[in-house]
Amino acid sequence: MRWQKGALILLLGLRVLLSSQLAAALNDQQAWEIIDEVDQLLRGQSSSGTVQMQISTVHWQRDLSLHIWSLGTEHVLIRITNPQKEAGTATLKIADDIWNYLPKVNRTIKIPTSLMMDSWMGSHFTNDDLVKESRLVRDYGITTSFEGNRAGVEVYEYILTPKPEAAVVWGKIVIEVRQADHMPTWERYYDEEGKLVRELTFSDYKTMGGRLIPTRLLMRPADKADEQTVIIYEDIIFDAAISQDTFSLRNLGR
Repeated sequence: MRWQKGALILLLGLRVLLSSQLAAALNDQQAWEIIDEVDQLLRGQSSSGTVQMQISTVHWQRDLSLHIWSLGTEHVLIRITNPQKEAGTATLKIADDIWNYLPKVNRTIKIPTSLMMDSWMGSHFTNDDLVKESRLVRDYGITTSFEGNRAGVEVYEYILTPKPEAAVVWGKIVIEVRQADHMPTWERYYDEEGKLVRELTFSDYKTMGGRLIPTRLLMRPADKADEQTVIIYEDIIFDAAISQDTFSLRNLGR
């Protein structure tokens, strides 16, 4: 009964193959869900929060107070509230369109796509970082590169590589996430040659607005060891009732 033995071996091989494919699919789905959760962690369906931004360069230091509103993934408004000389300066995103309002000259300027990776207000965060024009799960393929213990904490590590059609500049992004609560610990951004460009670290995890979030975000460029920008969340409300009229050019200069 060689044919029966051969059929049995083939059947077992197919079962192992299907099991491994199913496990891989489940892992891919879990990775997708966790990265999407990280990407929307500080937004929710809507949000309204106040933050401090502390910018340090080799030449100067600058502190900004900001109020940030968001509604879904299509609407973001950021307004500087302090220092007084810059109060009222604002950035507005509506779908794929982004504008800056400059109160000193009472002028609204549309930001072209080519400038999305430029510094936001002299910080080490980009325009894209602040308004979240790109979406990680939309623009990147995700693979699990590590699962285990680091420094006494169980973590996942994911490598994100850009999809062929995605209009992004990063060659890859590597993200570490705590397994227990899916809180991000760090994100590392690489250029197309695989060189590290910058690192974003998360800390000071607190419950705000009914959810656990990292309240301190530190962005440091890889080639400027003495420079950094820190964002500190003072308070945030999630799923707040925010009118869509908040996100309008008419409201931008108010």
